[in-house]
Amino acid sequence: MAKTFGLIGVAGYIAPRHLKAIRETGNDLVAAFDPNDSVGIIDSHFPEADFFTEYERFDRHVDLLRRRNQAIDYVSICSPNYLHDSHMRFALRSGANAICEKPLVLNPWNIDGLAEIERDTGKRINTILQLRLHPAIIALRDRMQATSTDHKVDVDLTYITSRGHWYLQSWKGDERKSGGIATNIGVHFFDMLHFVYGGLQQNVVHLHEPTRAAGFLEYERARVRWFLSIDVNDVPRAEREMGKRTYRALEANGESIEFSDGFTDLHTRSYQEILAGRGFGLEENRVAIETVASIRQAAVVAGGERHPFAATVIE
Repeated sequence: MAKTFGLIGVAGYIAPRHLKAIRETGNDLVAAFDPNDSVGIIDSHFPEADFFTEYERFDRHVDLLRRRNQAIDYVSICSPNYLHDSHMRFALRSGANAICEKPLVLNPWNIDGLAEIERDTGKRINTILQLRLHPAIIALRDRMQATSTDHKVDVDLTYITSRGHWYLQSWKGDERKSGGIATNIGVHFFDMLHFVYGGLQQNVVHLHEPTRAAGFLEYERARVRWFLSIDVNDVPRAEREMGKRTYRALEANGESIEFSDGFTDLHTRSYQEILAGRGFGLEENRVAIETVASIRQAAVVAGGERHPFAATVIE
C-alpha cells in the first residue's frame, strides 16, 4: 500500500531528489510547505499535493489529516540546516516518521533530545547518508575491514563544488544557520570516511574560511588530509579550462577511488531502504556531526599533515 508524505522545504535545492524518490517508490505526496512559492517543480511529480507558504497553515492541515485518521506516514525534511531539529520534532509529534536531509543537526547534543522524542512517540527518524549505499564505497569499506588496523592508509579527499556570489548572501553563508562549509557540503563525506575507516581518533583544522576549509583526520584505518571549497578558482586549472566547475577526488595510498558515477542518484535507493525498515537512524549520524561540530569550534593549526591544496592557499 502506498505511503503518504509531507515535504518541508519543497522550493529548496535538494527537494527535487526527494520528490523523485517519493514518486519512484510508488508513494504519494499529499502536502508540502515552503515560505518561497517558486515550487512549480511539484507539477512534474505531484500536482494534486496541497501546498502552503505559512508554517502554521501547514501544521493545521497535517493535524487535521491526523484527526481524520489520515495521518501522514512520513515527513521529508529539506529545510535549512538549523531548522532540521525543529522540523523532525514536528514530524514525530504529528504521528509521522521523518526523513531528514544532511546534516541531521548542527550539534551532537541535539541527537540525544531527538532520541527521547523517538521513544515518546514510537516514531523513527531516518536520514539520508547516501554515500553508505554507493557500491564503490561499500566495496572500499569491505576491503578495509578485511585489513589490519596496524597499517593505516594515507587518504586525500578533495571536494570543490563552485557556488556563485549568492551563496554567502543566503542562509548557507551564515555559519549559525548552515554550520559553515564543512557542515553544509562536507558532512556526508565525513560520514563516509567514518563508515569506511572506522572510529575517529584525531581532528585537526588547518583552514577555516567562509568559502573553503581543510584539515587532517585520523581514523582507525586511515590518515586523511581533506580540502573543501565552493570557490571555482580552487578547481585545478586543467579542469577549469575545460569548463568544469566541480572537482571531486578520493585517493588512498595514491590510488584513485572513483565514486562520481551515481553520486546524485542515491536518494531513491535511500528511500527504498527506509521504507523496508533499513534506514540509517540517529546514532549512525553521531560521529559525523561530532566531527563537523569540532571543526567549527577548533582553533586553526599551522603546519602538520596539510592537504596539498590547503598548503597552496595558506602559503
